[in-house]
Amino acid sequence: MSYRFLTTSDGRHEPNPRFVQTMAGELATAQQALSRKTRGSHNRAKARAKVAAIHTRIRRQRADFHHKTALQLVREHEVIAHEKLRVDNMTRSASGTVAQPGTNVAQKSGLNKSILDAGWAAFLRILTAKAESAGRTTIPVDAAHTSQTCPRCGHVAKQNRRTQAEFTCQGCGYTDHADIVGAINVLRRGLASQPEPVKV
Repeated sequence: MSYRFLTTSDGRHEPNPRFVQTMAGELATAQQALSRKTRGSHNRAKARAKVAAIHTRIRRQRADFHHKTALQLVREHEVIAHEKLRVDNMTRSASGTVAQPGTNVAQKSGLNKSILDAGWAAFLRILTAKAESAGRTTIPVDAAHTSQTCPRCGHVAKQNRRTQAEFTCQGCGYTDHADIVGAINVLRRGLASQPEPVKV
């Protein structure tokens, strides 16, 4: 399954760069080399430094992507409504307990890695700061059911979202990408939550 970094209400899809996944091979090799070095040795210190350098490179790449993406959004939009993310809940373990083991553990593990690699929480902090500095408005929105709500007729049903990507309203037949539908509804919900009209 492909997870996008973001989708805007005007149909722009920004792919998840997957920095950790891209460098997974190099990182795994460096970590394996570290595990084989004798504790306290000079070679182990060098191997540890190599692993740390790879992690630093990943963090810098992610931060650079966050800043550039946030800057583009702030330049293009007066108002930015975004999903109020609860990353801790989103990345909660699916393994469950011995008595009640979780389901779809492998899939959930993959999603967790994708969420953490994207760094959405850090991105939203950067976006909010840039928007405030530029005099733009950001609105966090409870996005419950936004990808199941028809933006044309308002019909809400789980069946409207036929797949991860496909939205087809069971009421009026409206079709679009489910992420775009969700983004449209997040923006509308955000604007509606403001005490006074906000210029878009």
